[in-house]
Amino acid sequence: MDGSMNHAISEIRPSDKKGQQEFDRLLEGAGVKRDNNLDYIAGLYDSEYKLLAAGACFANTLRCLAVDSARQGEGLMAPVVTHLLNYQLACGNTHSFLYTKCENDYIFSALGFHEITRVGGDILLMENRKHGFSRFLENLAAQKQPGRTAAIVMNCNPFTLGHRYLVEQAAGENDVVHLFVVSEDISFFPFADRYSLIQQGCADLPNVILHATESYMISTAVFPSYFLKDEAAAIEAQAKLDLAIFTRIAAVVGATVRYVGEEPFSVVTGIYNKIMRESLPLAGIECVVFSRKEHSGAPISASAVRKLLQEGRLEEAKALVPETTYRYFSSESGRKVLGELQRAGDVVHY
Repeated sequence: MDGSMNHAISEIRPSDKKGQQEFDRLLEGAGVKRDNNLDYIAGLYDSEYKLLAAGACFANTLRCLAVDSARQGEGLMAPVVTHLLNYQLACGNTHSFLYTKCENDYIFSALGFHEITRVGGDILLMENRKHGFSRFLENLAAQKQPGRTAAIVMNCNPFTLGHRYLVEQAAGENDVVHLFVVSEDISFFPFADRYSLIQQGCADLPNVILHATESYMISTAVFPSYFLKDEAAAIEAQAKLDLAIFTRIAAVVGATVRYVGEEPFSVVTGIYNKIMRESLPLAGIECVVFSRKEHSGAPISASAVRKLLQEGRLEEAKALVPETTYRYFSSESGRKVLGELQRAGDVVHY
């Protein structure tokens, strides 16, 4: 427990029912809905052990930050944020992000956070590196090439013939394709493996340039659901934030078109694609939606591949993936993933 000025900070453990209830009441008073994804919660208490302020972490993000409405303006958020950043450092995270309401920007700017983007007057995305996003953009700008330029953002969990088909179409219709691989490691297939599978599967397409998204694009870890009343609104806000960031990325690499595949299975991706089709043209970026490549009359999807792998139907999965992906399944890393899939419950993402 950390203490100062008759205040003490301590973890609110999952087993601490009273502390959890107080945390919920504090969030409710601040108009913040509890996020379902929390790794760690900490509270600031007075000498009578009344909860004055609190915050939480999930992966490399700070979230659910709130101060008792009767104690606003007393600087109580600063020790909470400091404590959470120290927790992040202890977890090996030096680069932290937070979502907050736009009205709180001055509070977190004073605590060393810097704006990345915002959606309307509702949600603000910040990071604790002054030049984090600007340097990310500078590195991308250095890889800009002349000619008609397209962009694709993919997770590839794993890389399938469906993904390959979309990349082929973009590569054939453009001089340059910047392919951004979602870096966040919450998929069954680790980022390093997904990146390698895409690299191998596109090795014969010389105009395709791969990039890691880092924590700046399509990051579930920074999903701002705790500001929103329902799941669809949360997905919509995430899409708008991602697209606000994407338009800045597209500008530095010179991309004027983004390629996406139709999404008949995932509700999240379906909503995201709808918003993308509506908003990208407003930023001067064409959105090209391709029908999914099919096999035996059914669209090829990573979800379908994962389901086959979970059920041990490896030979059936072979028809849906490039040879390089199929060979991966027999590697040490691939066998580990197969084991995880077979032990998992639902492998088809919402």
